[in-house]
Amino acid sequence: MTTSRPGARTAGGLGRLCRGLLLLPALLIGLAGAPAHAAPAAAQAPAFNVIAFYNGTWDAAHISFVQEANRWFPATAAANGFTYTSTNDWGRLAGITPDQYQVVLFLDDAPQTAAQRTGFERYMRAGGAWMGFHVSAFTTEAQQWPWYYDEFLGSGNFRSNTWGPTTATLRTEDRTHPSTTSLPATFASSVSEWYAWQNNLRANPDIKVLASVDPVSFPLGTDPDQSWYSGDYPILWTNTHYRMLYANFGHNAMDYGSNTTLSSTFASETQNRFVVDGLKWLGGKGGAPGPEDPASGTSVHALVSEANGTCVDARAAATANGTAIQQYTCNGTAAQRYRFTATDGGYARISPAADTRQAVDVVDVSTADGAPVQLWAYGGGANQQWKPVREASGAYRLTARHSGKCLSTPASGAAGVQLVQRTCDGSAAQRFRLAVQG
Repeated sequence: MTTSRPGARTAGGLGRLCRGLLLLPALLIGLAGAPAHAAPAAAQAPAFNVIAFYNGTWDAAHISFVQEANRWFPATAAANGFTYTSTNDWGRLAGITPDQYQVVLFLDDAPQTAAQRTGFERYMRAGGAWMGFHVSAFTTEAQQWPWYYDEFLGSGNFRSNTWGPTTATLRTEDRTHPSTTSLPATFASSVSEWYAWQNNLRANPDIKVLASVDPVSFPLGTDPDQSWYSGDYPILWTNTHYRMLYANFGHNAMDYGSNTTLSSTFASETQNRFVVDGLKWLGGKGGAPGPEDPASGTSVHALVSEANGTCVDARAAATANGTAIQQYTCNGTAAQRYRFTATDGGYARISPAADTRQAVDVVDVSTADGAPVQLWAYGGGANQQWKPVREASGAYRLTARHSGKCLSTPASGAAGVQLVQRTCDGSAAQRFRLAVQG
């Protein structure tokens, strides 16, 4: 296990067998008389898989939340058709892929080592999904991992916290997002300590605030020296470039002297709807925008590079094995018309409309940066499957299943240059608009 950083408690001053034997013959008779065809139905495959990472060693209030979460989530998963795994082995992040787990949760910490951080960033850029709670955003050293704290979360360093833990009235700011469509205009949260941040989330065009503290909550807190009396405090938000949700709750009220839990993070049924609907969206089972929209198998698309406006093109309009996939001036010809056919897990094969037996393929199943892309007869290979992940602009990044790397246009905008796969970096060279063809 890694060691958690001090949470707001240090930075902000947190206090702290006869009857059964008689029935057995009857039971056996009943079983003997059961019809032979009454076999149990085959288990339905889970909709998606969730893995939750936790530390569970710092602050009794955070430990209490982790213990409660690890009871609540398995029951919720069983009721909603997904799987839930929890672990304190953060090293598993180093090699995690969206094929293994469609959603990652951080319950009370964040990755600490370079391998964990690199693995998580790669997972997210490859189309993975994430939900984080409370301490997962806490830091006073955002500069040590700027991608996560400044770009991904957008919050930067911890600034202040309320004390003691209380409920808050939250105002739903966006009721169109799949995680918030079931929420009322305002609702009472469960008890939590609340964090504020150094960065202005509303000034970040990539961040969409979903809910914030309603002014009727002020003063928020029970300690006059650690209460909020006014201001703007986002509580739930998403980064529109990723499948992610952050929730600022996850700290139970505690009697620190007796180590007794005094509240429940899952006491608010309305707040719980956000968590469940959010998980369904993250796992690809909720409302739009989903990773497959509008890359449907019923339409033919041109793939237009956001970097230079060229189109993904099969050289000389060929469909033979080994035909280079290149960038070329958009012209509406058969060389630039493609169909998406879903496989599983949000992936699809991308085939020329002229011959859907072929597929866009990474040469030699290479996982290297710069490996070229071609057409080849589709055989179900992971190097022939791509996950289309829609970004805020409406464009898509296309992630190879075998490597987790993104389809990329070259630095040069010259016509005829072959496309490659590269580590996903969020650049325009890895974003494509899908233009439906007639």
